[in-house]
Amino acid sequence: MKVFVTGGAGYIGSHVVLALGEAGHEVMVYDNLSTGNRGAVLHGELVVGDLADRALLAATLERFRPDAVMHFAASIEVGESVRDPLKYYRNNSANALNLLEAVRAAGIGRFIFSSTAAVYGNPPVVPVDEEATLAPINPYGASKLVTERMLFDLAAADGAFRYVSLRYFNVAGADPQARLGQDYANPTHLITRALKTALGIFPKLQVFGTDYPTPDGTCIRDYIHIADLARAHLDALGYLADGGASTVCNCGYGRGFSVNEVVAMARQVTGIDFPVEAVGRREGDPAELVAASDKIRRLLNWRQQHDDLEFILKTAWAWEKKLAAKRVSELAS
Repeated sequence: MKVFVTGGAGYIGSHVVLALGEAGHEVMVYDNLSTGNRGAVLHGELVVGDLADRALLAATLERFRPDAVMHFAASIEVGESVRDPLKYYRNNSANALNLLEAVRAAGIGRFIFSSTAAVYGNPPVVPVDEEATLAPINPYGASKLVTERMLFDLAAADGAFRYVSLRYFNVAGADPQARLGQDYANPTHLITRALKTALGIFPKLQVFGTDYPTPDGTCIRDYIHIADLARAHLDALGYLADGGASTVCNCGYGRGFSVNEVVAMARQVTGIDFPVEAVGRREGDPAELVAASDKIRRLLNWRQQHDDLEFILKTAWAWEKKLAAKRVSELAS
């Protein structure tokens, strides 16, 4: 199939593009490179463009004529969304509207959306399933929920349009062959921050909140390996190609680890007792988010391969060491 991928130069998008290319699909990536990296696009053509540029977006879709669209382009930092909510509604909601209008005008009927568990807010029951109340507690989650609503309404209005919305829990790790990984200038993900602290890039790792209603007082999250998440997108693509109806699926393993447990594993994997500082809670963080993931296994026939926190950390650590060595080499030259 021909697949148009927005945000395909970013962390998650680039891994999905790699998986699409290895599966024999033809890919076009559309990314403004504000947080993505040109070198992360290992398959297909890269068009540098912004979703706010409606003319370029329409012309690019007209030229490529894709069978399906995968939409990853978004701002993703919870804390920043609390400080600058309008940025998130502009980038995550208004730009999604631009994309959907262009998709509908081009007659494209298959759409896969990169959503988030943040749409659930602070759920009273964990693990949380897809039928739970949607009550985001930060603008990041709210801006993604706006797009989910647009997808729902568009599918209801247009019988030729079908979508799968994948609600990610905490995505982590790197390509097992260390070809790709997370490469942001200022990463906020716990595992990436921990490993960069182990490398001495950051002086210490801050743990935001130790007084949550969890066994050790720190937040609990369901960490899913990036390769398993990429596979979920290919499964969603196959599901839509087979005529599947519009749906929403959680992407997680169904069990959680606390921040303290992740820190302990990071120290074990790296062999480095890096410094950690406990600070106050971060705005917008729920105490516990763990996926009920029965639906994605049943409906999309998704099967996880890397449900192992140590493996997740080891692949991320291999990538971080490779990235650090590359930076040292670049500085030396």
